[in-house]
Amino acid sequence: MACACGCQAGAALNFCPEALDITCLKFWGPRAVPALPRSRGPPSLRTSALEGALLLTNRACLVCLVVTLSNMAASTARTCRHLSRHGSRILLRQAGPCLAPRSQFHRSSAARSGLLLSLNKRGILKDSFPENAAQDHLPRLLQSGAQTVYCGFDPTADSLHVGNLLAIVGLLHFRSAGHHVLAVLGGATAQIGDPSGKTSERERLSADTAEANTHSIRESIQRIFTNHELHFHDGPRKPGTVAVLNNLSWYKDWGVVAFLSEAGRHFRMGAMLSRHSVQSRLRGADGMSLAEFTYQVFQAYDFYHLNQIYGCKIQLGGTDQLGNLMSGHEYIHKMTGEEVYGLTIPLVTSSVGDKLGKTAGNAVWLNRDKTSPFELYQFFLRQPDASVEGYLKLFTFLPLAEVERLMEQQREDPGKRLAHKRLAAEVTKLVHGKEGLDSAKRCTKALYHSSVQALEEMSDEELQELFREAPFHELLLEPGTTVLDACRRVNAIPEGPRGYQMVLDGAVWINHRRTDKPEQVLIPKLHILSNGLTLLRVGKRNFYIIKWLSL
Repeated sequence: MACACGCQAGAALNFCPEALDITCLKFWGPRAVPALPRSRGPPSLRTSALEGALLLTNRACLVCLVVTLSNMAASTARTCRHLSRHGSRILLRQAGPCLAPRSQFHRSSAARSGLLLSLNKRGILKDSFPENAAQDHLPRLLQSGAQTVYCGFDPTADSLHVGNLLAIVGLLHFRSAGHHVLAVLGGATAQIGDPSGKTSERERLSADTAEANTHSIRESIQRIFTNHELHFHDGPRKPGTVAVLNNLSWYKDWGVVAFLSEAGRHFRMGAMLSRHSVQSRLRGADGMSLAEFTYQVFQAYDFYHLNQIYGCKIQLGGTDQLGNLMSGHEYIHKMTGEEVYGLTIPLVTSSVGDKLGKTAGNAVWLNRDKTSPFELYQFFLRQPDASVEGYLKLFTFLPLAEVERLMEQQREDPGKRLAHKRLAAEVTKLVHGKEGLDSAKRCTKALYHSSVQALEEMSDEELQELFREAPFHELLLEPGTTVLDACRRVNAIPEGPRGYQMVLDGAVWINHRRTDKPEQVLIPKLHILSNGLTLLRVGKRNFYIIKWLSL
């Protein structure tokens, strides 16, 4: 089913990809009104349901408005709703039967109560805040009904990386258990810069760059959620809903004075200065800028905003985000008296203990144009034996009993590398889908098994991804073109006798076959594959890709 506004891309995930800052009706259910971003001010005015719906027209499509009004009329006899206005934000309040999104999908309490235990066994959860939450209050909250969980991602680059993937996997586990998840992109906060885990201030990010990065990351997250639902979510239980938001939507109308007047007065300097991320930077030679210092205020307000609009009570974040999670908890408690929770996930590190992030310079990206499916597949395939079991638990959705069986098979016959191959396949399929996994396997066969058949099945894009440093040439195939002609036209060999001698000496390989006849006319299906491509190699590492154009 398509979204109410007619878009198709996110229909399977119950979100509308046409709007970053607002979800369409399908996210909130047939009898709930989507909420607009908050601008400022305390609740001061109640308005009718009709007035509230009309205010949606500047954000939602007309079709959504009509459906909203129709469903409002149909539900009037069963429930009384009040909408209170917070500036430009519309909050849904209810009296009578509960029709909120949290009750839209029924889940067994057993499934929810075992979620935290399962995540702990897999190693996905590290710490909780408040400290006793994971042992007492939070399990009861999860058993009481479907909750809303969020995790934030600052678009400081145009792609997320493997270090971010674990946070997405955490959201996916909550969604599979029936809880609603929010992926919040920091279109605003990325321009400030999170100091957590950093020894120096980030380079300033322009608004245009942040917007472009946000768009790219949004597509990546949506793709991963789609792949998970298509290939990994099974069983009778329906997953929770998902929305991708941009925090710029609730900051763009704020003025500095208004924001500090309303939000800033609730933060105490002592608590802010005590955060580890602040202390470590203040002890450094470069200190900390005011912009970085206020980052925790903005992340805290994000949590508060999502709590008020979406009923969000749980935030996921890396262990380096604990201070920011604490700020959000304290702010919400001061403003509402409500108890909320922060859960941290471990930072993914390399075999030598380095954080896998772009700052560390060893990032493996989730966007295909930066790290191909083949490269992602090989990254996990090459993990040391000691890391494989842990990564299977962290990055895949295999039952723990199946992970144990895989590891037992691995121990019986280490040479087959069954656990490595399964890990690489599961992660590649999650990030790039089945087509991406098939591409990775084709590239592996073509490169490491000298498979001509795999070469013939590869697209231009796959060849260029496989040989990223290889020049790509489109040449007109003229009658009588020889091996020597092809080599010289792509500057693979020197001009004159020396280049001719290199071919004679067997230094040239075409489609994994050595050729030592310079005057040999190119033969279709031998030198030119059925897909019109030729993979030329001179020496051990100098590759050239030729796309032949017919006369």
